[in-house]
Amino acid sequence: MAIRAETELYLPIKKFLERQGYEVRGEVRHCDLVAVRGEEAPVVVELKRTFNLPLLVQGIDRIKLSDRVYLAVEMPATGRAVHGLSWSDLTRICRMLGLGLMTVRFYKRKAPAVEVLCEPAPYTPRHSKKASSLLLYEFRERSGDYNVGGSTRSKLITAYREKALQCAAALKEHGELSTKRLRELTGNARAAGLMQKNYYRWFQRVRKGVYTLTSHGEEALKTFSHVVQQ
Repeated sequence: MAIRAETELYLPIKKFLERQGYEVRGEVRHCDLVAVRGEEAPVVVELKRTFNLPLLVQGIDRIKLSDRVYLAVEMPATGRAVHGLSWSDLTRICRMLGLGLMTVRFYKRKAPAVEVLCEPAPYTPRHSKKASSLLLYEFRERSGDYNVGGSTRSKLITAYREKALQCAAALKEHGELSTKRLRELTGNARAAGLMQKNYYRWFQRVRKGVYTLTSHGEEALKTFSHVVQQ
């Protein structure tokens, strides 16, 4: 049940906070909703029909007024988040900015349901050594820049694909090869595992430890000739 205006979010959230002992007022110094409970810091809620960039900017602006700022949007009947993202993506964005996120789901025959997806809290970024090392490994294992940044529909040249192409080129030139010989020709210490996994179906086992090229591999060498010929 899609709402027509963000003002429809106000009453369900007001009642939700009042049940927790807050006193609520709307449109206080440009804030959509402000809630106060005793001597606690005020809760500020900015309302929008859907999650968007202007809502994020509003939330960031409100942090000057309170550490307890929430963004509130409608939860669609489909349950899906906007822009092809997931709700966990949106909560992660909010947490990085120190914002809370809540949703309101509307029904035809029962009261709206308010759900808090994340609470506002200072964000401390955590560096992942594993992710960083994998990033550098992928960068260094590529022999050149074969991809255009921002590409989504084309097949990307990863370090793995490049090494598979090197093996395919060696098999194309020499015919059947042992994994030992492939390691020598390509300099790829993991050639045997690459053959066994055969992720792209480019290789075929002839006998133990010996492989040949498939028609899929032949086609790949034509498709990615610009990589193989470097």
